[in-house]
Formats: sequence, C-alpha cells, structure tokens
Amino acid sequence: MYKFRRGIPKWTAVFSALFLFLSISSAPQNQSILIISEQDYEKYSRVTIQSDRPLSSSVEKSDAFVFVKIRANSPFRIQRESFRSRFIKSLGWSQGSGSYTLTINTENENFSIDSFKIQNPPRLIIDIYPNRGQIPPTSETDRIRTSSQTLDPECIVIDPGHGGLEIGARGKFGTLEKDLTLAIGMKLAEIARQTRASNVVLTRDGDVDVSLEDRSAIANNNKATVFISIHVNGSYRKGAAGPETYFLSKDATDEEARRLAFLENNSETLENNIQAEDEDLIKMILWDMAQTAYLKQSSQLAEDIQDELNLLWGTRNRGIKQAPFKVLTGVACPAVLVEVAFLSNPQEERKLLTEEYQRKIAQAIYQGLAKFLRDNSR
Repeated sequence: MYKFRRGIPKWTAVFSALFLFLSISSAPQNQSILIISEQDYEKYSRVTIQSDRPLSSSVEKSDAFVFVKIRANSPFRIQRESFRSRFIKSLGWSQGSGSYTLTINTENENFSIDSFKIQNPPRLIIDIYPNRGQIPPTSETDRIRTSSQTLDPECIVIDPGHGGLEIGARGKFGTLEKDLTLAIGMKLAEIARQTRASNVVLTRDGDVDVSLEDRSAIANNNKATVFISIHVNGSYRKGAAGPETYFLSKDATDEEARRLAFLENNSETLENNIQAEDEDLIKMILWDMAQTAYLKQSSQLAEDIQDELNLLWGTRNRGIKQAPFKVLTGVACPAVLVEVAFLSNPQEERKLLTEEYQRKIAQAIYQGLAKFLRDNSR
C-alpha cells in the first residue's frame, strides 16, 4: 500500500490547483449585463436594451426626456456602446434602490415614443419618432404600450468653471483652475448619478470653451432643479484659505466679493462689470426670482454646501456671500457658485492636486446638495 509522506504529495497539490482553475473558469457569472445601443433610421431613432434575463421595466416621456426604469433584484453590469444620433443628445444611467434608470435626453420635446419587448435574447426596444404627436402602428409581438403620464424630473446641472483658453487661476506649482474644476465636477456628477435617480448634466466634460451665456442656457434647456458652478479661488493676500459659496446679487457683499466677480466675469473695469442693459436684465431676473423664492433657495443651497466644505477643510467659516456673477444671472432655478479652496494657498493647492481630496470636495458638495433637496422636496 502506498504510504504518504508528511505534508501534501506533489501530485495532490497539482491536482488541487488544476481543479480550482477549472472550477473558476467554468463558474457562471452571477452578475447580469445590460447592453445599451442606439441606431438612427430614416424616420426614427431606436434605443435597444439587451439583457441575459427577462426585463421588468417601464417607459415614460416627460418634456425632452424619456425615462426607462429597469427593476432588478441583483446588480447589473452596464455596457453602453458609443453612438452618434441626429435626435438623441445623450444617454445617462443612475442607480436607485432595486432599480436602474436610463435617461434619454433628446433635442426637443416634440416627439412620440413606442416601446416593445422581444425574447431570445430579452430586449427592450424604445423607438423615438421626432416631430410626431401620435404613436405609429407596429406589428412586433409582445408589445408593451408606454404610459403617457409625465414626470417632474430632478435635474442637477454641474458647471465646471473655465475651460479651453480660459484657464482661470494658476497655483504656485503650475496647477490650473480649469483642470481642477473639471476633475471635481466630473467626480460630483459621478457621485450624483450613483446615488440619486436623477438627470445629471455637465456644462462641459472636457477642456473646451463654454461661454457664460451657454452655461446658463444649458441649465434652462434641461429645466434644471439646481445649478452649481465650481471654481477655485485666488488671492494676493497671504494666508487666504478655505471655501466660499456665492449666490446672485446685483451688489457684492464686500470688496473681495466684488473683485472676485470682476475676475470671473472677465470685464475690463470694475465699474463696467455690469453694463446698463445687463443691469436691467439682472433687476428683471432678480424680481422674477424673488417671486418664485429662487433667491431664498439659492441662499439656502449656498449655506448647505458651505457648511459641508467648512467641515471638510476645518477652516473658519468664511460665510456665504453675494456677487453679480454673470454665469448665475440667466439661470431660472436655485443657483450657486462654489469657490472650493484657494489655489493661491500652497497648502491647499497640494491637497487639490490629489484624487482623494478632489473626491472629498465633490462628496462634501453633494452632501450639501442632498440636504438642500431633502429640505425642498417637491
């Protein structure tokens, strides 16, 4: 009879390793996958959601958006194919409790939708017909008519300041404001999309020029619930540190706020910061905002964000301030401009350069935003 030596025989170890490898290789993947694709046809655009298991879903149209809710008892892995469409502007995903939501953002609200399911493999088809008021007939099987009820979608617009030729402030170590605002803005968008079932829109997602007027237009075109413009401060004063959060006013809170608005607005002189026609526009907007409580809500949003940033940085509260920032003047919703730190402060610049602190800043802004949305739920 074969006698074992002390320890594990070599052939047993080899067999065990081979068995483990084969077990791992042949083990089924527990996590399902959703493949999202888009294709344009002559008279309509089609979005296809394909899965490896039957889909429980609902489709609803609201203004220029289509919301596709996928109910799931276990996590999905999302695979979105690149697309270029004449009518669909963007596709966005958000994860909620036991569900995923696909947001289809179209060019305008003048369209109709039709949806149906196909088996083997399970697919949900959403057809979007521009410039049509009725759902067209179709012969596909297993049709599920979509509900015509409308939603009041929550839309968070995030505005990474500067970009392209507009570099903004520059730090002692050569750090550019435009790069930091984009990095923080992208992280904030990621957190918001993962945490809330809402539409999250960035005014820029690359190093490109976007005018101040276009930034506010993006917010209004998407019917923004809130607008957050992200910036990094700069000062000639030694020791200037900490975050500051602003909301709109014709008059600045103090001389420093007036100087900052001047720099952000990129005007030639401080006195000509607001031209006569712009001043009339601001008065009109402020009057309208006052009627709809946007100023009060903007102040509250600024305070909620400022509180969270103060906790993060551990600095004295510089308080919320008001200034005539042009990027805020045309936005028809609660809107704030956040100076997350001072790039002119070497200690803060070092922290701003790290991915970890950029994410902490984004998380702090989101926590303030989430508190505001809870307190002002519709």
